[in-house]
Amino acid sequence: MGHSADRLAASFAVSRLEQDEYALRSHRLAKKAQDEGLLSDVVPFKVPGKETVTKDNGIRPSSLEQMAKLKPAFVKPYGTVTAANSSFLTDGASAMLIMAEDKALAMGYKPKAYLRDFVYVSQDPKDQLLLGPTYATPKVLEKAGLTLKDIDAFEFHEAFSGQILANFKAMDSDWFAQNYMGRKTKVGAPPLEKFNNWGGSLSLGHPFGATGCRLVMAAANRLRKEGGQFGLVAACAAGGQGHAMIVEAYPK
Repeated sequence: MGHSADRLAASFAVSRLEQDEYALRSHRLAKKAQDEGLLSDVVPFKVPGKETVTKDNGIRPSSLEQMAKLKPAFVKPYGTVTAANSSFLTDGASAMLIMAEDKALAMGYKPKAYLRDFVYVSQDPKDQLLLGPTYATPKVLEKAGLTLKDIDAFEFHEAFSGQILANFKAMDSDWFAQNYMGRKTKVGAPPLEKFNNWGGSLSLGHPFGATGCRLVMAAANRLRKEGGQFGLVAACAAGGQGHAMIVEAYPK
């Protein structure tokens, strides 16, 4: 994964500084969201022989100067992916309740969101291992009859800063769409002001198997808080897989 992220960043000309800046943004937004009580759906967990963990404890806003001191983690000595601009090793689990609307209401539950549409994609794992969101986003939008402008909250898995920024560049490239995706035009890059506004995997961590639920719930919670209607969730996955989902806020 790390080597692929480094190669991807190089092929899309994503600089080390751009990656560090994006990672710093993630940590700062996560810290702000945590301080404001927005990351409220965390269940305390007693670590055997240690303290009880009550909140995400990997959020560490640093400085660009400190981040610049780190050496490449994978492709040495010229790589740009470091420990500071990668998602860190995390333990965690997640759960969510999904059922038919009439069943939920009959049982007295108050739904948070509708799961409207989802797609799975796959692409060349050699050079495009982490480009799943680029391939999945236009497909799920078309399936749902929406455009990028209809989306109020974007929640993408942040495996690496370089991966996110490379996806942005691919999504914003007509040339990439035409030559690799068989599409006439680009889908466009998500606007940053709507993107991962409460932090992401770079700052909250990426426990394998748990991030998908976190992304969906972050989108649902943001839609409720911000008053938006549609959220788009996307992630890359091992083996060159990709996923995207549309969630719609449940009427209050």
